Amino acid sequence: MVPIINLFMKTTLQNSIRLVFSFLVLLIVMMLNLQGQDYLISFTGSGASTTVDSVKIENLMQGTKLKMKGSDILRLTVVTDIEAMNDDETGTVSFYPNPMKDYVKMQFVLPESGETLITMYDISGRKISQTSDLLPRGKHIYVIHGVEEGIYFVKASSGRYSCSGRLISSGSPNAGVKIVYENTLALQEKQRDSKGTKEEKVMQYTAGDRLLLKGISGIYSTVVTDVPTAGKTITFDFIPCTDGAGNNYSIVQIGSAKGAVDNKAVQTWTVENLRTTKYIDGTDIPRATEKSMWNQTTPVYCYYNYDSKASRSYGALYNYYAVSTGKLCPVGWSIPTDSQWTVLVGYLGTESAGAKMKETGSANWTNNSSGTTNESGFTALPGGQVNPDGSMAGIGWLAYLWSRVDLFGEAWCRCIQDNVDYVLRQKRPFTYGLSIRCLKD
Repeated sequence: MVPIINLFMKTTLQNSIRLVFSFLVLLIVMMLNLQGQDYLISFTGSGASTTVDSVKIENLMQGTKLKMKGSDILRLTVVTDIEAMNDDETGTVSFYPNPMKDYVKMQFVLPESGETLITMYDISGRKISQTSDLLPRGKHIYVIHGVEEGIYFVKASSGRYSCSGRLISSGSPNAGVKIVYENTLALQEKQRDSKGTKEEKVMQYTAGDRLLLKGISGIYSTVVTDVPTAGKTITFDFIPCTDGAGNNYSIVQIGSAKGAVDNKAVQTWTVENLRTTKYIDGTDIPRATEKSMWNQTTPVYCYYNYDSKASRSYGALYNYYAVSTGKLCPVGWSIPTDSQWTVLVGYLGTESAGAKMKETGSANWTNNSSGTTNESGFTALPGGQVNPDGSMAGIGWLAYLWSRVDLFGEAWCRCIQDNVDYVLRQKRPFTYGLSIRCLKD
């Protein structure tokens, strides 16, 4: 009787283990389906234009960039942490069916011909099987047999190209893994000039990455930041923003509750520092050509170090007498008040607003902090300042931005500094030269 009971208990334990394993496999499959599929992103316009000519995309977490036609599709190739270890991946390996039982068909694409190495690993990273073939450019199909119960990763590498995928197996009665070539399908050439034909642009994407997308339509351009979790259509709200000198500005909407009265109200800002040389009525703004011109009580502007090349990145610097004319920003736009700056900083978070507003990378900021994300899309630029004696300081590491408040010879401004995550509220005499961002009325 005891041996029968022991046998029964052993059988029950084995069935329980198998049931738990099957549940874990199912759970992992569900997670991989959520994390491992590609996201297809399309674009449309609203407001001043319903069409999108082109889109510039920057992955703010990875620093990668892509430019594409607005009529095409963005394919985000989603990778998990395991996949992200392979920096040279350019695509995915697909399996049908997945999970598999007796056999599975594997498919991947090579953009160029070459010696191709196909390797299978178990979940611990141990190599299970490997084969190599000289393959042409195209879509390749292999059949895999004899895979034991478990979770596996397959990687196909050819020169600088690499792709990988995950395979779930419920077990096969055949012993020994075999990876067998079946056939190759030629890639169809994309008809770039065919009317109505859409192309796909591929960008590697790790779940949770934030993208900065700039949609362009003629003279209009709008910035959107987004963390995609599925395929979607992104709409760019195009709003006119042209200054008195004919310069057009990109815009970004920041906030969550349109029309709200608290600090969650949507604000629409220019994404670039003002660089106009003319008032909105077309008359010239006096330009400082020597240092002594800053110590006066009339409007004046200049570029950093009195060099017009600086305007390409940082815009121009204006004294407060130019601000007080109310004629610097495009029609329908104004220099923000102190309270409107407070709304923006409060929405983004007092302690971290600067990190969320600064442009990422080192193209313009000399020493960005590790927490810089630009997740607001504001893209603050360090244009520095002009002192009352005409000397200059701070380009590359300080952004000083005027507010529209008269304090009897002084005005509030906001200071964003490299390697600092918060935004400073400071006063400056009217004879200082600072950068300007415009806010939609």
